[in-house]
Amino acid sequence: MDLNYLLLWLVCFSCIIFLIQIARFPLKQSQGWMVVAGSILVLTGVVFRLSPQWAGWVGSAAWAILVILPLLTFKQVDRLVSQERYTQARQLASYLRWLHPADGWFEHPELLRALELGHQGDMDRAAAILNRYCSSPGTAVGRVSMAFLYRMTARWQELLLWLQQNFSEKTLLEDSSLVVFYLRALGELGDLNSLLQKLEQAEVKLEQTGNLRVLHVLRMFALAFGGQPNQVKQLFAGPLSFYSQNISHFWQATAEMAAGNEAVAREQLHALQTDQNHAMGNAIAWRLSHPPKDPHRILTAASQQKLYRISIVSGQQARQTKTTFASKTAYATYSLIGVNLLFFGIEILYGGSKNTHILYHLGALLPQNVWSGEWGRLLTSMFLHFGPLHLCMNMLGLYFLGNFVESALGKGRYLVIYFTSGIGSMLTIVLLAAAAQFPNIIVVGASGAIMGLIGAIGAVLLRDWQQERSRLAARRLRTIVFIIGLQIVFDFLTPQVSMTSHLSGLIIGFLVSNALLFLWPLKK
Repeated sequence: MDLNYLLLWLVCFSCIIFLIQIARFPLKQSQGWMVVAGSILVLTGVVFRLSPQWAGWVGSAAWAILVILPLLTFKQVDRLVSQERYTQARQLASYLRWLHPADGWFEHPELLRALELGHQGDMDRAAAILNRYCSSPGTAVGRVSMAFLYRMTARWQELLLWLQQNFSEKTLLEDSSLVVFYLRALGELGDLNSLLQKLEQAEVKLEQTGNLRVLHVLRMFALAFGGQPNQVKQLFAGPLSFYSQNISHFWQATAEMAAGNEAVAREQLHALQTDQNHAMGNAIAWRLSHPPKDPHRILTAASQQKLYRISIVSGQQARQTKTTFASKTAYATYSLIGVNLLFFGIEILYGGSKNTHILYHLGALLPQNVWSGEWGRLLTSMFLHFGPLHLCMNMLGLYFLGNFVESALGKGRYLVIYFTSGIGSMLTIVLLAAAAQFPNIIVVGASGAIMGLIGAIGAVLLRDWQQERSRLAARRLRTIVFIIGLQIVFDFLTPQVSMTSHLSGLIIGFLVSNALLFLWPLKK
């Protein structure tokens, strides 16, 4: 397996999955992405036909420039907007639009310029920019522009009337941009029962498309107008932590006001008014003159049940954000990576990582030797790798998967799963080799242990689904099953990869994780 082959595999499958995802949830602003993904596939196929040894490199370069870079950049723009850093967001978006001019991105800097002016108090110039696009409400840019215009001036009644007159209920709940304005307008005008009902309907689409940020925002609206300050604070400390302190404090004050703590809320809101954010000033002025209605008086029994469910789910997901794929405190994972790198350095020092004679003397797995009593090879073979590509792929997997499992289950359980899966997968190879009269094979690598971590993630997500029974937990579990299926197909098409090691490590990791969760339960 060389790097070109691996890149070719990744590019083709990534494009196909990308196209399937767009086809499942088609949006008008996704047409450009379909063209991009299809073009990368065609380009990769043409290069493969002409020069196969370069196909993976060319395809991956196109994928990185046309897909990965725009997505990462757009995510950063979105984060800057959430932090109210509109100038930086506009500057970044001005470069982004040239990478991907389709799907409304070309007008994005102008919209951000309007937000920047509104933030600075120049409402007339902001409105002039937005009005240029408001004349086309049938386009995504026109819809968002009109909604921004109403929001910046806190004209919630007019916004709600415009939304209901121009769009169907289905469009309002399925458009990830409009639904935020729609549900907030309902909350601002005191229609909390409708807000909770519409949120329950919108959740299905948002969970299907994986638009979790919008989902968290909508749940925050419900909790804030429903008078749940602790839950709002949890969300801003977890999945909504990228928002600015001004926005966080505004919504916590809103929740306090809805909970009946009006004196505390007004003090918090007056403190925010010292900021030079004029759009926020309009929102605060509206809040002080139109306090949220008492949820205990207006909520129906059914709505109270909906609010309680949202409170429970939001709390669970806020705690789950502590489980991450990149943690600064995953010391066990970083130690394992360090040991693997140390062993690889020893391989190089002794004569080369692809020299089977060197690998044998350093402890590679030879089934007949293990069967004869050299049981230490079950462990040492996990830290040896055949070439730099083999090492890099495994360490990349260990970094991301190990971070997640270590933060989810703790260092002790994590190390038990890692070594049990790794040694168990190597032992499985030995047993199968013994049944086949010991064919001449040599096995090295941490792949079995890393596949055990995927099994552990599956066990964690299965536990979450059993506890929550939510669509989101089920979706995450399906994603893991899909990744496993993809890995099996890759193993089948790549003769140098040990499918036995991968499958056995996966199964052992899943079983051991479930046993540990039962015998060594997590602290709540």
